[in-house]
Amino acid sequence: MRRLYPAPADEIDLADIYPVPSSEGRYVRVNMVSSVDGAATVDGRVGALTSAADQALLHRLREIADVVLVGAGTVRAEGYGPIELSEETQQARIAAGQAACPPLAIVTGTLRLDLAAPLFTEATTRPIILTAKSAPQEQRDAAAEVADVVIAGEETVDLMAAIDALKDRGLTRVLSEGGPHLLAQLLAAGLLDELCLAIAPLAAGEQRLRVTAGPALQVPATLHLAHVLEEDDYLFMQYNSR
Repeated sequence: MRRLYPAPADEIDLADIYPVPSSEGRYVRVNMVSSVDGAATVDGRVGALTSAADQALLHRLREIADVVLVGAGTVRAEGYGPIELSEETQQARIAAGQAACPPLAIVTGTLRLDLAAPLFTEATTRPIILTAKSAPQEQRDAAAEVADVVIAGEETVDLMAAIDALKDRGLTRVLSEGGPHLLAQLLAAGLLDELCLAIAPLAAGEQRLRVTAGPALQVPATLHLAHVLEEDDYLFMQYNSR
């Protein structure tokens, strides 16, 4: 992978470009991939948009995260399993005071999840379910058998409360992998610190889910370009919110 901006370089190390964020306070990083015309999925999944370089970046960002945040719709669409890291990476994380693998934190107001899926039954680190008080008690009790259930909000999930709950657990370095509705909600709540956006060299056409979905932001979020990387015609851009 090469860097195009700000200082061109033919070979870069992802560990240098994406260092471990400070554990002070909270840091919310979002990693997404899009077609050149803004589609976040093709036929309901991200598979057609990804690449080897995109997957390498995904793994790097997971390696340094305290927790991976994802919406339930994305879990269902992409068939999420447990977060898996190499033994070497797990040992390095343990030495740094982190869990061997970051837990998956799932945002769901309805608890419509397959609790018998490997995501729950084979996870190295117990998953976290971030839900609302309005979720059915029976489903909350069932979910509590395989995950830590956190109530964050009354009728819907309050993302500010959810991020605060993760912070209270010492999970301050948050990596969100979407989907588009969750990214839009993070932006609306002013919680986004960094957006890692990969642009695939594909045009998906109309009627595709875009990188953000849901109500328009009352005030557009201003982001600042930090760097641009390139490999195999994919562009990898990092934007900071401040």
